[in-house]
Amino acid sequence: MWLCIKNSNKIVIMEKKILKNVMFKTSLLYFVYLFVVWNAYRLSFKFSDNIEELYIKPVIWLLPFLYILPKESISLADLGITLKNFFRSIYLSIALGVGFAFLGLIANIAKYGAINFNANIGSNFLGTSILISFATSITEELVFRGYLLGVFMRKYKGLIPVLLNSLLWTAIHAPISYYVWRMDGVQTVVYLSLTFVYGLGAALLYKGTKNIAAPVMLHVLWEWPIILFR
Repeated sequence: MWLCIKNSNKIVIMEKKILKNVMFKTSLLYFVYLFVVWNAYRLSFKFSDNIEELYIKPVIWLLPFLYILPKESISLADLGITLKNFFRSIYLSIALGVGFAFLGLIANIAKYGAINFNANIGSNFLGTSILISFATSITEELVFRGYLLGVFMRKYKGLIPVLLNSLLWTAIHAPISYYVWRMDGVQTVVYLSLTFVYGLGAALLYKGTKNIAAPVMLHVLWEWPIILFR
């Protein structure tokens, strides 16, 4: 009887290990798909921010979820879509976001010699720009923190998931710094450094709260410094 229970426990442990490995491989394949398809799109086409962020990005980034999530039994709660720790997530993200906003102001002053809030907002109204920021944040955070980081945390312990997630986050943003925004060497280094630092902050915040609202709000606060720096 005891031997049967012991063997049964071993089988369960092996099945969980296999599932974690399968999920990890799927997440990496998804990232490769995203890196290739999204950057190929950005290289080949250019629509308005409204069209790209509200319609095209959600389709390219989230459409594979219709296959991945049911196949691997990933629930909405697994993606951080929950009310648990909601208010704690909001005030923590705001507190951390103030630091990113300060970095953005310094970068803006360094580039323009003064604070220039109209430099990169373009013709969009402020309300439209904020709406686009939230749409972008929700899409990207569901993918990188809700899904990818969630899978990485199932497979690895400690800071390994955070570092891996931050590296992939920086990689997906690297090509556009050159062929879309035409940044020079110094600008690219600063931009990617800010991107990596944000990735660390967002990953740690999500790891601590397990609520997608935290990185989404932080993303909105982080995006404005990036806009101002461009």
